[in-house]
Amino acid sequence: MRWRDVKQNRVKKESKKTTEPSIRYASISNRLKAFLTDTFMITMPILYIIIYLVMGGREGFRENMAEGWLYIAVPHYMIVVFLWSVKGETPGMKAYNLKLLNTSMQRPRFLQSTLRYVLMQISILSIIGLLPALFRKDKKAAHDILSKTFLVEAESEKG
Repeated sequence: MRWRDVKQNRVKKESKKTTEPSIRYASISNRLKAFLTDTFMITMPILYIIIYLVMGGREGFRENMAEGWLYIAVPHYMIVVFLWSVKGETPGMKAYNLKLLNTSMQRPRFLQSTLRYVLMQISILSIIGLLPALFRKDKKAAHDILSKTFLVEAESEKG
């Protein structure tokens, strides 16, 4: 390309286009499927161990229900928050190719994961916290907004 041609507009200058990577937010259906998968892969084994091995059966669990739910909630919290902080995904999220990121496009820190976990329990129990996901383009629920995290579709490694 010659300067004279560019100057006389015979050849157009090449413009450098800055393309930002587009974020593919996780769909509500994939988020729900990942949550259900995690329920069976993480929560159900904990339930079984606590109810039948620690509490001595359904009757023992029924007599000390608050203590039993505490025994279930603590290991569940530790496992989920550890997986979010270290890997950025749980087994259910991995099954549906989802990743948890913060606003810096990195895995959430431990305290951020803890905040998300607590707010997620409140969102699920109140149902109101899940409503924003139905109306937002980025599909963020209240716990995502307040903890500054979001779920994205991860790049497929089987390319």
